[in-house]
Amino acid sequence: MDQRWERLVFLHWRVSGDLVAPLLPHGCIPDEFDGSSWVGLIGFRMVGAGLGYRRPVPYLGTFPEINVRLYSTDSDGRRGVVFRSLEASRLAVVLGTNLLGVPYRWASMAIADDRSAISYRSSRLAPPLRGTTTEFGVVRGSRDMSDDALAVFLTARWGLHTSLAGRLLYVPNVHRRWELSDGTVTHCNDQLVGAAGLPNVSNRPPDSVLYSPGVSTQFGRPYTVRTTGAS
Repeated sequence: MDQRWERLVFLHWRVSGDLVAPLLPHGCIPDEFDGSSWVGLIGFRMVGAGLGYRRPVPYLGTFPEINVRLYSTDSDGRRGVVFRSLEASRLAVVLGTNLLGVPYRWASMAIADDRSAISYRSSRLAPPLRGTTTEFGVVRGSRDMSDDALAVFLTARWGLHTSLAGRLLYVPNVHRRWELSDGTVTHCNDQLVGAAGLPNVSNRPPDSVLYSPGVSTQFGRPYTVRTTGAS
């Protein structure tokens, strides 16, 4: 699956691994940096998503997305992300991905971008938790964060973990090196992180704020991960 992610805003908060562990699929444990696990609220514009190489789906393959994600590692040491929720404005995308166990939620969404500041807004249109909202924005900074150790940990994950029919799956992902800069939060009024199982986290300032103009990426075929010995 090819796709491009554009105009990404990364907001991250430190959280205890003990809070994260029950929210991960069986067979995963929290991945930590500097003694903490992390929860991310990520806004971006999905562009040209499609099955196969350079086969974008017209209209349906381009839309705003906001996701809440956690950071995981499995018994073979693969590091990934675990999506707790993904807001999207394309109902067909939501329905199709839900069949595969990916928790997309249908939402009314908007992006405002004046080249110095960018903001994302979303309101969920259907159950579960219809009416859940988020709105956040940043002013882009000028400090290069592309080689910052924490920034690399949070963005260069190379795959995702998910559970389907009781099996732990790993979906590999490849992309070029991130172009990352710092950012300053202008506002953050969020209910998605709490709805994802981590209340009282996003009501405080984030511990990491990053911006990226974007990257092209490809997902590979999912495969089953052995879970023997994992907690």
